[in-house]
Amino acid sequence: MAIRTTGPSGQCDNEPGAAEAALPELLAPAGGLDQMLAAIAAGADAIYAGLGGFNARVSAHGFTDDEFARGCVVAHAHGVRVYVTLNVFVFDDELADAVALGAHAQELGADALIVADAGLACALRAAIPGVEIHLSTQAGVHSEGAVRLAADELGVERVTTARELAVDEIAALCATGVPIEVFCHGAICIGYSGACEFSALRRGRSAMRGDCTQPCRLAYDLVDEAGESVVSVEGDRLLCPRDYLGIAHLPELVGAGVASLKIEGRMKNPDYVFNVVRVWRRALDMLRDGAWDAAAVSALERELGRSFNRGFTDAYLRGRSGAELMSFERAINQGVRVGHLVTVGHEEVTVELDAAVAAGDTLEIRFYPGADARPDVPKRWPQVPCPVDAAAGERVVVHCKRKVDAGCEVYLIRSAGVLGQTATALGHMRVEADAVVPVAGAVEILPFEAAMTVGDVPEAALTEPPEKGASDRMVFAWRLMDADPRGELDLSDAVVVLDEVCRAADASRTRSLMRRAGRVVCRNLGQVAMARELGVAFDVAAPVFCANRVTLAWLRGLGAGCVYVPAELVAHDAERVAELSACPGVLGPVDAGRPELMVCEHCLLTAEGACATDATGQVRCRDCSRRQQGRFLVERDGTRLPVVIDACGRTRIFLS
Repeated sequence: MAIRTTGPSGQCDNEPGAAEAALPELLAPAGGLDQMLAAIAAGADAIYAGLGGFNARVSAHGFTDDEFARGCVVAHAHGVRVYVTLNVFVFDDELADAVALGAHAQELGADALIVADAGLACALRAAIPGVEIHLSTQAGVHSEGAVRLAADELGVERVTTARELAVDEIAALCATGVPIEVFCHGAICIGYSGACEFSALRRGRSAMRGDCTQPCRLAYDLVDEAGESVVSVEGDRLLCPRDYLGIAHLPELVGAGVASLKIEGRMKNPDYVFNVVRVWRRALDMLRDGAWDAAAVSALERELGRSFNRGFTDAYLRGRSGAELMSFERAINQGVRVGHLVTVGHEEVTVELDAAVAAGDTLEIRFYPGADARPDVPKRWPQVPCPVDAAAGERVVVHCKRKVDAGCEVYLIRSAGVLGQTATALGHMRVEADAVVPVAGAVEILPFEAAMTVGDVPEAALTEPPEKGASDRMVFAWRLMDADPRGELDLSDAVVVLDEVCRAADASRTRSLMRRAGRVVCRNLGQVAMARELGVAFDVAAPVFCANRVTLAWLRGLGAGCVYVPAELVAHDAERVAELSACPGVLGPVDAGRPELMVCEHCLLTAEGACATDATGQVRCRDCSRRQQGRFLVERDGTRLPVVIDACGRTRIFLS
């Protein structure tokens, strides 16, 4: 494969030949100035960072204005672009401040803004001439239709897709011609981004506002209707996925035409950013230089394992989402395997290495009681310092006071080498940053009221009552997978609430429902595009998230009738959305009777054991007997949350 380099925006510097592919932008996270400098030193092409409170990692350390401005100057001197995340959903009384923050970010040196809220995107576009906007993964883009709608109707220059997509789906999105950004490395939310109200409805803190409590990392049990546990896997982190590792698929992603490879981690330390970015930079350079092979991939993966990870998975990229995706046992750093114990003595053990270690590394010994051990014997994971440098194949003696056995695996969970190399690189970069005297530019902000009519959306869209629905009978599409498997039911008197997810495999079923329904409720931008194409009457509901009147005007301008506000706004922000709720056609949550906490591609029932397969070895979720039985996810306080698995194998968790 011939590889072309890209310019600073991720666009190609030269026209491709038939067999050429562009080298994508490498996009790194930065939760503060040190992380930003580490990313630059490691070879990032672009950096994304939060500035102020309107971002999906509000607890990240963040930047002072001076730090951010100096960081931008250094970045630009190295040919690195800087993007600022404004990727939360905002209320009417916040829009002016969010627009002002976007303008301020540009004055300090930001090159583009990452946005999830359609209303905020409209307001920014109207108020800041020439602003570059990227659509966040929080907007829930899963399909070609959603990509085109975002580009055509919101005017975004780039779209970040859902993590759940397989390589062939990503390729189809790239074929639209809209620059596509995909995650390539780091933590995964088990729920579809933008479609999770778990933290908001159970903990009072909203993921959609950047304040997620990470319920997916907690311990749970899964029980049947009698309250008996049905879990057969080792561990109780039933919603905790491993970390995303796409490096083995790099040639496929480049061949697909991806514009940007995004590394997760705005809450991570500088050493994580430095190590992960430099390994991915090396991988891209190897691919460019024709030095890519299986052995190289293995070495790169080991290097990535030296930074924080919960274990790695490429399941989504392969179109899989079963138990192999999950880190059932632990939600903390798993490190990388470096050897095993060969002898155990008094307060010391001997480790035979299959990978190099260094003095000062932190090693973790993983002890599991044998089958004949007493029930009260616990698992142990003692962490011990490595006393010397040693190469693969050597043996080292390590001090360990805890009871362990020969044969235990040993993992490196903290690399002294990575920390030292990061410190050296940061020392050089800080000298450069300290020498900078930033000069803020001036960004013109047009009157904010202009945003209310952006994109030829008339002011009347906020006041004219919508067309009435065809019926009061409301049915949910995921239930129809079992009730109407062949698509034969007459739904002309029904309002069909479509699924939150709209991927390529869902398109045929969704079109059938749209053609047969009296009206549909779209819950994904791809469905909105499809409804407009088919000319069917539609409303919208979360995860098409509406928290302000500019978003409402945009949705009504697209042709939406009623707009249902999300359950979490009613539960926690009723006063703030009162003005929005007073608009004609704005209704309460579409799932008010049974609020949904989360939808995820992973089937939670895989915690009960391997899936049954048919004669050809294929898993047939529709025929799964487990799905027909009642299941509840049990929190530590005893709260039971109903679980439903649909015929596609997707999990839905509901408020009890």
